[in-house]
Amino acid sequence: MVSPESVSPGPPVRPTEKAVRLPSLTGLRFIAAMLVFLFHITVMMPSPIPPNALITPFGGGGVGPDLSWLFSRAGYVGVSFFFILSGFVLTWSARDGEAVRPFWRRRMLKIFPNHVVMWAATLLLFASAVTPWTAYLPNLLLVHGFFPQVEIHRSINVPSWTLCCELLFYLLFPVLLRGVRRIADRRLWTWAGLAVLGMVALQLVNQYLVPGSRSSGVPLSDLQFWFGYVFPPSRLFEFVLGIVLARIVAVGRWPSIGVLPAALLTVVGYAVALHVPVVWGFNVVTAIPLGVLICAAATADVEGARTALRGRTMQWLGDVSFGFYLCQGVVVIYGGWLLRGAHDDVTAALISLVLLVATLVVGALLFFCVERPVMRGFAGGGRTRRPARVTAETTA
Repeated sequence: MVSPESVSPGPPVRPTEKAVRLPSLTGLRFIAAMLVFLFHITVMMPSPIPPNALITPFGGGGVGPDLSWLFSRAGYVGVSFFFILSGFVLTWSARDGEAVRPFWRRRMLKIFPNHVVMWAATLLLFASAVTPWTAYLPNLLLVHGFFPQVEIHRSINVPSWTLCCELLFYLLFPVLLRGVRRIADRRLWTWAGLAVLGMVALQLVNQYLVPGSRSSGVPLSDLQFWFGYVFPPSRLFEFVLGIVLARIVAVGRWPSIGVLPAALLTVVGYAVALHVPVVWGFNVVTAIPLGVLICAAATADVEGARTALRGRTMQWLGDVSFGFYLCQGVVVIYGGWLLRGAHDDVTAALISLVLLVATLVVGALLFFCVERPVMRGFAGGGRTRRPARVTAETTA
């Protein structure tokens, strides 16, 4: 049982006492969300809106297939980044003696308002005509990721399945943080390795033990995709890895690695992900590079080093990245349906740019009109008060 009186029992993490801000991680948030957008805008999947043409404006010819392959793992990388970052930032910003209930309230207020707005908007635009009514309530309550049925966990606003994972992370965070705080400093690297091995073990189970009929042209079954990618408990290893990495950086056991080498390592990890079986591309081959990138960026901020991620533009984009992420499925699907037709590559590129700008606009509206007012107005309280905006705070 977790006491409702404290989120972070045990010795406090040293950098959080100094309230070290991590603006480089805020900038990285948008890059991760942009990777997910590139996946959505190039994916060769049928739209849920009749006549069910391909979602991507590039269609099935020209550069479309090449772009679809190039960005086929981009969504996986972006999502995995957010899950690791979530554990890292929540640990970094935790305060000794912080009450659990106010923490939970802030996290609910962070994700649910934007989610409810997009849930309603998606139903009004198209989802009500193609979604079974049995999916409405699970989706609204953010438990639909626990259902193996495709028509439920991919229902309504499709990217919202990641919020099911985040909700589970938030509920378990007080327990997980208590456990990680009890790990001796010298053993933190061992536990980071165990978190990665947990991802490997889970995908071995997924590849060889999870049954299911494979769909035409898909290298794994719907059940395997759900268990290895969507099922919230399956993503806990990434969240725990983020918690452990935050402690490694905080206690000064992170080696000196620059942001640029870490970014290059992430590119190499992505290239490997393109050439391995899809289950290994979910998170296994990119978790270590992403963890290195997050720690390198955080260390640069702690040491006061200047990075390209700290600029005003990247900070603004990072602030709106949650809204940008959450609305992009709707904008790409509905906007693509409005602009449907046969397109050459140049026209498809222009349509993609229009949809990108539209997604940014809607994401900004969600941030300025929903997310920020709610956090400023209702997220305070508890024994330890904190500003509503925490740099680099994320909900995937």
